Amino acid sequence: MVITTTLINIFNVVWFARNQARFNDKIVTGRSSVSVISSNSNMAGNLTSKKASSSMYDFTILKKFNVNIHPPNAPKIIKVLWHPPILNWVKCNTDGSATSSSLACGGIFRNNNAQFMLCFSENTGNGNTFFAELSGAMRAIELASQHRWTKLWLECDSAMVVNAFKNNTIVPWKIRNRWENCLALCKSMQLLVTRVYREGNSCADTLANLGLTIDHLTIWTDLPLCRRRHFVKNRLAMPTYRFSYP
Repeated sequence: MVITTTLINIFNVVWFARNQARFNDKIVTGRSSVSVISSNSNMAGNLTSKKASSSMYDFTILKKFNVNIHPPNAPKIIKVLWHPPILNWVKCNTDGSATSSSLACGGIFRNNNAQFMLCFSENTGNGNTFFAELSGAMRAIELASQHRWTKLWLECDSAMVVNAFKNNTIVPWKIRNRWENCLALCKSMQLLVTRVYREGNSCADTLANLGLTIDHLTIWTDLPLCRRRHFVKNRLAMPTYRFSYP
């Protein structure tokens, strides 16, 4: 903001000096022009409530204009831990992935002992990230119904997917029919839908990225070797940490 203010004042002072010389035969000195620019930038920087960055380059600029530093808020550290389901329940973590030309989803099923049961990856064609996230949730419900897992905990890192179970009007029209069929399947099972930070959804995230490299639905009954590191990390309840600024 201080730099923007300075640039605006530079143009304003140059224009003012030009008009004074042309219409009033007055010469505005460079020293007075610099003083006006500096004082206006200083006032703008000290009156704003915006926070300064941690860059030393920005710090140097602000000090040149004698601006009081407003330090940024301290980061808030949140421990993110994957939790297994309770006895007789199955938990499925799903996620979506998107590039400029393709979408994919993936998911992994685990039991109350955090043991691997099944995982999948699927390329879903074109659309947006929300479409991919919904596709992963729908595929998880369909697979759970096929395997007669009637107590399903569905977890993803998209708040919009969680909201879609409460308000299906936000679901895109081209998958609305499939979505309603999945909701019908949910009537024959106990379903819990929750959101987790992406740091606790790493297994599903890597499976979704894997889906970008295939062109059809792929289901594994044995965990792919390239995804075992993420699975072991979650199973051993190794926490990850999320840094955010309040």
